[in-house]
Amino acid sequence: MRDARVLLNAKALTHNLHRVREYAPHSHILAMVKADAYGHGLAFALTALQDADALGVAFFQEAQDIRALGNTQPIVVIEGAFSLEEWIESSKIDAQCAIHQERQLEWALQHIIPNATIWLKVNTGMNRLGLTPEQTITAAAQLRAAGYQLVLTTHFANADEPDHPINQQQIDTFLTLKAQLEPIQASMCNSAAIMQWPELHLDWVRPGIMLYGSSPFADHTAQQLNLQPVMSLKTRLIAMHQIAAGVTVGYGARYTTTRPTHLGVVAMGYGDGYPRVVDHAQISINGQLIPIIGRISMDMLTVDLTDLSICPTLDDEVVMWGNEISVDQIAAAAGTIGYELFTRLSMRPVRYITQ
Repeated sequence: MRDARVLLNAKALTHNLHRVREYAPHSHILAMVKADAYGHGLAFALTALQDADALGVAFFQEAQDIRALGNTQPIVVIEGAFSLEEWIESSKIDAQCAIHQERQLEWALQHIIPNATIWLKVNTGMNRLGLTPEQTITAAAQLRAAGYQLVLTTHFANADEPDHPINQQQIDTFLTLKAQLEPIQASMCNSAAIMQWPELHLDWVRPGIMLYGSSPFADHTAQQLNLQPVMSLKTRLIAMHQIAAGVTVGYGARYTTTRPTHLGVVAMGYGDGYPRVVDHAQISINGQLIPIIGRISMDMLTVDLTDLSICPTLDDEVVMWGNEISVDQIAAAAGTIGYELFTRLSMRPVRYITQ
């Protein structure tokens, strides 16, 4: 077997959920499982997130997928319904919807679901989804008159940059509106905000990336935050060569050796979801970090084994990311974020669940 594989650690996911509890002990937790649980697999994640107070998805089909797995936890559809039909069907599977635009408000008032909970989203500065504060006040009055329960919510644009001036603008706008609508439940905090602003935990927090063991901050590692990696991407060493100094390696001849080099070939490439654009990234063999050299191919990549203190053998395990090297390090080398690497993995690597 080629043996490219993804190992998923259920205990790590549960540990990270408990870290959210430690950060926000007085808040309910809406655990985000959109995009197939950030690429980790929905069925796997649901088992480890049974202690979450509710599950967050992006759209209605993802809520249906949760129910199809037999899960009965509350669900929040953060993009809301895309049609009147979806609004009606959401109520049938006990999924709470967000309202962030006038059309969704019209559907909720056209087909009233008494005592249903609506997440009323206000745009405080992200300028992506959400009603204006003025629209929100009007919508809240209409929805309350129709018998709905409300959770006021918004989304930070720069929670991972705590000193960014837009943060305080968003906080002030939201808290002012919340005071005007009291009594009302409220939710502001994503992963970064959960760690950054305990005074803003309010009734609900919405952890996403921290659940999966990746740091939401560029200047703090997941290990420093006591988050455990849930996913490990592993494969094997499939070939080795001794090559001379001054020869090129890989497509485009973009790398030239500067010394006699012990070259290794690893069974992993961009066809598996490992980013082609990584620059100065490393992998781990026998607990030692070694550099990737040359361009990433669809099915393979090459590494410099020369400085390994333990001589490798064919079929030695290679860790692409996991405990030995974090997904955030690889993401930085690719000029992106861990979220993207998790969700862009192909189905070529075989999935295994560990305890």
